[in-house]
Amino acid sequence: MSTQGLIFDIQRFSLHDGPGIRTTVFLKGCPLDCLWCHNPESKNFFPEVSSGGELCESCRSMVNKFLREAEGEINLKSFPFCSSCLESIRKNSRDGIKVIGYHRSVEEVVQEVIRDLDYYRNSGGGVTISGGEPLAQLPFTMELLKRLKELNINTAVETCGLAPRNSFSNLLPLTDLFLFDYKATGEEPHRRLTGVSGKAILSNLDFLYRNNARIILRLPLIPGINDSIAHLQAIALLAEKYPELSGIEIMPYHNMGNDKARKIGRPAALEGVKTASEEVKDGWLKTLRCMGLSKVTLS
Repeated sequence: MSTQGLIFDIQRFSLHDGPGIRTTVFLKGCPLDCLWCHNPESKNFFPEVSSGGELCESCRSMVNKFLREAEGEINLKSFPFCSSCLESIRKNSRDGIKVIGYHRSVEEVVQEVIRDLDYYRNSGGGVTISGGEPLAQLPFTMELLKRLKELNINTAVETCGLAPRNSFSNLLPLTDLFLFDYKATGEEPHRRLTGVSGKAILSNLDFLYRNNARIILRLPLIPGINDSIAHLQAIALLAEKYPELSGIEIMPYHNMGNDKARKIGRPAALEGVKTASEEVKDGWLKTLRCMGLSKVTLS
C-alpha cells in the first residue's frame, strides 16, 4: 500500500525551487516556528481551516477539531458555523473558506507530477519536495523520491535542516539537490527567531557537504530582523568553509505571510515589518559580494 503524506499544495511550473521548470510538492508540518514564515499554514501537522472572513474562537476550534478527526475529503459547506461566522464568510466570499492540508498517497502525487514530464526533460527541471519540512514526513518523502528516481526525474528537497542525522543519510542517494536554509547566526538569536537551536542544523549542513551532496544555501533575510552585519559575515564564512556549494540564494522577506496567518486564526508575528524594497535587496547583495560571495543571487 502506498504511503500517505499530508500535503497543503502542489505547485506546477515553479521556477524558483531548483533548476529548470519544476513541480513543487508542499508538505504540511514543520519543527521550526520562524517569526517571518512565508507559509504559516504549513506549520501544524494536521489540516486547518482558512477563511477570508474572521471566525470566532468557538467555530474555529470546533472546525479544526473536526478536521483533525476526519478521514478522507472534507466539505465545509454544510458545517454548522454560528450566524456571525456565516455572515463573515458570506461577505468575504471572494476568498471563501477552505481546508489547508489533505492526505495523498505517493502514487496519487506521482500521477499528478508526471503530467509535466516533458517540461522537466526539456528544461533540466524536475520535482522539489518542500514544506513545512519534508524530513518531518520521512517515510512519505523517501517513497516519493524513490518513485521519482525510478522515473528518472530530477529531485530536490528544500529543508530547514532540523532532522535526525540518519534521515539525511537516507535521503542522500535519492536527492539530486538540497535547498538548505540558513536563517540566523548565534544560539540566542536562532532560538528567538525560529524557536529552536541552530546547532543540529549546522551539523547537518556540514554532514551533507562532507558527503558530497549538491547544496544551494538559502538565506531568508528580513529587514531589521536578521540582516545584521554579523549575520552577513557569518554567511560569508560559511561560503568560505564550503567553497563547493552549488549556489547561495537570498530569499527576501515578503509580508504576504501575515495575511495567510490571519486567515487561519493566528496573529501576524511581524505585523510592522514591510516587504523588502529593491534598495534593501540590492544592499544585501552588494554587501555579500563585497565580502567575497561572487555566486550569491537574489531569488
